[in-house]
Amino acid sequence: MTKAIFFDVDDTLYDHLIPFQKAVKPYVSHMGSFPYEEAYHRMRYYSDKISVELGGAGQMEQGSATEAMKRDRFQFALNDYGVEIDAVQAEQIQKTYFECQFDIELFPNARELIVELQQRGFIVGVLTNGAAAHQWRKIKALQIDQLIPLERIFVSGSYEWDKPDIRIFHYINEQTGTLPEQCTYVGDSWRNDVIGSTSAGWNMIWFNHRKLERESNITLHGEVDNFEKLKYSIL
Repeated sequence: MTKAIFFDVDDTLYDHLIPFQKAVKPYVSHMGSFPYEEAYHRMRYYSDKISVELGGAGQMEQGSATEAMKRDRFQFALNDYGVEIDAVQAEQIQKTYFECQFDIELFPNARELIVELQQRGFIVGVLTNGAAAHQWRKIKALQIDQLIPLERIFVSGSYEWDKPDIRIFHYINEQTGTLPEQCTYVGDSWRNDVIGSTSAGWNMIWFNHRKLERESNITLHGEVDNFEKLKYSIL
C-alpha cells in the first residue's frame, strides 16, 4: 500500500520546455519549423551525460568545467539539428535559459493534488537532480517549499548520489521511515526516474506529458499526462 508520494521537479511539476524555447528561438526561427521538444530532450541527454562525466550534481555548483558543460550541451543539441552556434552564442543561450528557469509556475492541478494528498495522510516530498542552490531557486519560485515540509525536499546535489542511483531512494526511505514498496515516485525521465525508482523497489508513475515511447519493459504503477489523471491514478 502506498504511504508516500515523491515528485520529480523539472518537467514533472512544471513545463521545463518553456525556458528552453525562449532561449533557443532567436537562433532557430529562420528555420520556420523547429522540433523544440526533440531538441530539448537532446539537450537534457547531453546535460546528464556531461554531468555524470564531471562527477554528478554535487560537483555542478560552479567552476570552469561546469560553465563549459552548460554551454556545450546547447552546442551539441542544436548541432544535431543542423544549427551551428559558436561558444559566445551558446553562452548567451545558456544565460537566457538560466534567467527564464525561475519565471515558472506549477502545472494545472499540481498544487491542489499536493495539498489533498497531505490532507489524506500521505507523506509527500520531492526528489530532484541538480546543483543544490540552483534547484532550490526553482523550488522557491514554484513555492513548493510552502506546500511541502523542508525535510521532505531532497536535492541530489546536497548528497553523494544522483538519480538513477538507488542509494538516494533508499536514503529517503531511511529519512522518512518508509519502506520502498510503500513509496511511489512521479517523474518524467525514463533513465533517471523510471529506472532509478523501480530499481530501488519503489512504485513508479510515469508523468509522460511529452507522449514519449517506453524505452523498456519495466512494469509501471501507472502512466499519465496531466495532474487530473495523476490524482485518479493515486487515489
